[in-house]
Amino acid sequence: MIADNELQKVEANVDRNDRPWIIAGLVLLIGLVGVWLWLTPSGWWEKLRLLGYAVCHQMEARSFFYHHMQSPLCARCTGMYLGGLLAIVFQAFQGRKGRFPPGWVMMILGLLFIWFGVDGLNSFMRFIPGFTYGYQPSNLLRLITGSGVGLGIGAILMPLFNQTAWADWINRSFFEKWYGFPLLLLLAGLMVAGVYRQQPIILLPAMILSGFSVVFLLSALHTVIALMLTRRSNRQTTWKQMKLPILIGVNLALLQIIVTSLLRFLMIGTWAPISL
Repeated sequence: MIADNELQKVEANVDRNDRPWIIAGLVLLIGLVGVWLWLTPSGWWEKLRLLGYAVCHQMEARSFFYHHMQSPLCARCTGMYLGGLLAIVFQAFQGRKGRFPPGWVMMILGLLFIWFGVDGLNSFMRFIPGFTYGYQPSNLLRLITGSGVGLGIGAILMPLFNQTAWADWINRSFFEKWYGFPLLLLLAGLMVAGVYRQQPIILLPAMILSGFSVVFLLSALHTVIALMLTRRSNRQTTWKQMKLPILIGVNLALLQIIVTSLLRFLMIGTWAPISL
């Protein structure tokens, strides 16, 4: 009971100190959302597509479509962001574990990263006239290799978040049991198959999730940075105490998306995908 009372006092004190900053952060968040809505072309799908404009070339030949609606991300980035989201959700139900994946998992993730680089280089070289080496690239390979890197991002980001956020993080890995990582690979395989088959019941939700996953993953990364910059690392025990760092992270993510998108627009003069 004493410990619970002390925890309530700490939470009340933190909440009282953070309240002015939270209000300012909410005002800024509303402003950034307003700027994004004003800056981007009309149409709800066009605004969703442009969430990926800051991080992806969005070339039509390398993207998935639902009727006339283009995915916010190309096949490779779709795999990367959905893979990252899948890995984080997979780990989120296992508590506040903060140890990085074991060596054999890191080795597999490293191989997947190398495959990602090789496939990306092979695809890029196809733009060179007369280049006939390598192998024929495909959206399936782009989706697979992107998913592999996404799993790595999520497998690193989740324990990093727990290590930084929580005072009571657990020094155990999400993949300490032998079947943990193979199960995640199986789920990723099912995700890839579902998206590539382009069944509307799977493809449309996947396309929507891919757009919002850009904001989610960037916000998670910036929240970790915010915890470090505000010297709040390893000080939180409840999600209530995380309100301000998360709000800072979301604002920084939206600011990054807006600034990067605006710079790209000023460079190429259009909100359309890159055409080569």
